[in-house]
Amino acid sequence: MSTTESPKKIQWLPLIICIAIPLAIGITAAYFTDAKSAWYLGLNKPSFNPPDWLFAPVWTILYILMGISSYLMWEKNDESILFYKARTVYVMQLIANFGWSYIFFYKHMVLGGMLIIVFLLALIITCIVYFKKYSTTAAWLLVPYLLWVCFATLLNYSLITLN
Repeated sequence: MSTTESPKKIQWLPLIICIAIPLAIGITAAYFTDAKSAWYLGLNKPSFNPPDWLFAPVWTILYILMGISSYLMWEKNDESILFYKARTVYVMQLIANFGWSYIFFYKHMVLGGMLIIVFLLALIITCIVYFKKYSTTAAWLLVPYLLWVCFATLLNYSLITLN
């Protein structure tokens, strides 16, 4: 008899749902994101602004990582208050993520976008802290998202100062 535990089997439907949720939010946000609009094209951009084609693949990868991270958390659901707080913060950061695209691109509110993205950063950091209590892997999967949003915050700030 072996004393080692066998690896947990992947539950495919929950994993697919966990990945589909942030992807669906991203696709919906993309509907409001028009990087080719006269308004956006008319903004003065910093020299480090990435090419437009880069955003879709980066966000797709980040949304998939977020989904995998949330799946790892879902597996650890112990129905504690701490778990519900972690889940609530995760949902809040998804809403703020969508809200930034809507306010920045659809409403053309660069300063409003800045306020939301700073709030989003705080939510992502909080989410990572909560997720780490359950799964180090789930927390680390959110780090690329945090780094990209830090970069997006710098871009947003630069657009405020340049325009």
